[in-house]
Amino acid sequence: MLDKFRIQKIAVVMGGLSAERDVSLKTGAGVLAALHDTGYDAVGIDWRPGTSLAALLAEAGAAVVWNALHGTYGEDGAVQGLCACLGIPCTGSGILASALAMDKIASKRIFESHGIPTPRWRTLPGAGAGPADGGDAVAALAEWAIPLVIKPADEGSSVGVSVVDDRGQLAAAVALARTFHGPVLVEDYIAGTEIFVGILDGTVLGSVEVRPTTRFYDYEAKYVRTDTRYLLPPELAADVLTRAEDHALGAYRALGCAGHSRPDLRIDRDGNAWVLEVNTLPGMTATSLLPKIAKQAGMTYPQLCERILASAS
Repeated sequence: MLDKFRIQKIAVVMGGLSAERDVSLKTGAGVLAALHDTGYDAVGIDWRPGTSLAALLAEAGAAVVWNALHGTYGEDGAVQGLCACLGIPCTGSGILASALAMDKIASKRIFESHGIPTPRWRTLPGAGAGPADGGDAVAALAEWAIPLVIKPADEGSSVGVSVVDDRGQLAAAVALARTFHGPVLVEDYIAGTEIFVGILDGTVLGSVEVRPTTRFYDYEAKYVRTDTRYLLPPELAADVLTRAEDHALGAYRALGCAGHSRPDLRIDRDGNAWVLEVNTLPGMTATSLLPKIAKQAGMTYPQLCERILASAS
């Protein structure tokens, strides 16, 4: 029922405690404005370090949470668990699916157990468990072909991600990843096309191909640069795109996701699709991909926000 929360107080929770706080504030501002424009009784909650989210929700009289957080504590099942304990419906996936999707290592294992193609991977110790300067990287990765990808296992928005083209860059890339949350994940680099699939309530809305001028679709390309190209639909053969979207939906289902999500994939030069990860709380900023995909499917930004609200549980 699309308007089941029409007369209830909606808390748009944004900001948060992760490295993606600034992006979350932009997502939250957009969602809050859209809900107001659509006639909902919505209030924005900026969850700042040192504050109690439970207290902020109680003070706001929140009956439902539109979760506009990104990254650690917002996207990893923690806030979902809090809302469940408080008896407040929350948008997005549930506790377990959120935790699995945020943990790229757990995701990889789930994908492999369901036969979903994902790049070959291994882990290195994370912050506090390995040398801060990444001095162990060269020996640990001596048998891995270059290029490869190094990133923190528990962050989003491409935070701390490096594409390594030379073994002399390994230590710096691992050192960067160790400044963030979680173990270090190492993956084969898949040369080819970057596509992102929008899913809402278990249905594929569509896909977008992204052509950044940077090496890959990194934080700068997502939120700073204005020369990134977005192709809707992707310029791929129909059978290749269908297979990619099938893998994306398979990954969403394997993790147990609900509501809105955005799996990220790369298509290699032979047309094979590789699932990198599933974002259970994708960005909703002016440049974010899910709103672009929804628009291509005939859905306005306020309509998308309302559909996501209706999926809260």
